[in-house]
Amino acid sequence: MGRRDELIARYAEDLRSKCGVEPDMELLRKVTIGCGPSIYDADANTVAATQPHELVTVKRNYLMRKLGLPDGPELDAAIDKVIETYGRSERNKYRAVVYYLLCRHFGRESVYA
Repeated sequence: MGRRDELIARYAEDLRSKCGVEPDMELLRKVTIGCGPSIYDADANTVAATQPHELVTVKRNYLMRKLGLPDGPELDAAIDKVIETYGRSERNKYRAVVYYLLCRHFGRESVYA
């Protein structure tokens, strides 16, 4: 098992145990691959949910650029909902998990088809 496969397994476990979601493993794999090399960087592979500039980055780079969603208050509300689902007190919110949950929230799985 390669390092990426180990990370995907870790992300799937977080989705099950912390988010109460049974992951679509194919979509999770594609979202993880889409994160690129950031998944291997200790700082970049997590989302600092308490830092406003980090949430703006998620909104601009992922929701608007990758998923092609128009800017609006619903994007901020979705990010807030995903952070709540993951658990605000959860220290390590993996970027791939947050992106996966946002992708599912907006029904934009076709981006990864």
